[in-house]
Amino acid sequence: MIDKGYNLLGQKWAIILLLVINIPGTIYGYIWYESQLAATPAVFLIFVPDSPTASLFFVIVLTAFLFRKNIPLVEALAAVTLFKYGIWAVVMIVWAAVEGSPLRWDHYMLIGSHLGMAVQGLLYAPYYRIKGWHLALVAVWTLHNDVIDYIYGMHPYVSRLILPYYQEIAYFTFWLSISSLLVVYMLNKIQQKRTLGF
Repeated sequence: MIDKGYNLLGQKWAIILLLVINIPGTIYGYIWYESQLAATPAVFLIFVPDSPTASLFFVIVLTAFLFRKNIPLVEALAAVTLFKYGIWAVVMIVWAAVEGSPLRWDHYMLIGSHLGMAVQGLLYAPYYRIKGWHLALVAVWTLHNDVIDYIYGMHPYVSRLILPYYQEIAYFTFWLSISSLLVVYMLNKIQQKRTLGF
């Protein structure tokens, strides 16, 4: 059953379908950050739109797959950041709801899409060709991004109801980064490597 699932993921039509989903999602993500980007100093711009940049990494990975190519550093960036920011966004939305923020239709859409982000990057782990040094570079990128977000205040906007928990959000995000790196590392170590089915 698992083999059949992975065989489906490795088909050209499945990769194209994911591109059809992820390309508009990535564009929408950057549009969603438009107001925050407009108020962001130029030096920090690359660190602000976390989720769409994660899905952009995945779009690059999937496009390379169509040409039967691997870009291991981008694969590592995609897997770690998709999982991290997918989970982060869901936790922030649910946390705000617990604090009394009403859940609108777009919140449910964001929860669903970010859970999808977190899962899809891990599902393709058997097709990645990540090495330890790729993950080491991604660790630098990811943890540096946390510093920019919570030391310089460039984190994505969150509900005002959870802003009083700024330190707790920063602490959670740091350990989510570590956890994301470990999850990708373990999957990369234990899963059998597969080749694309076309």
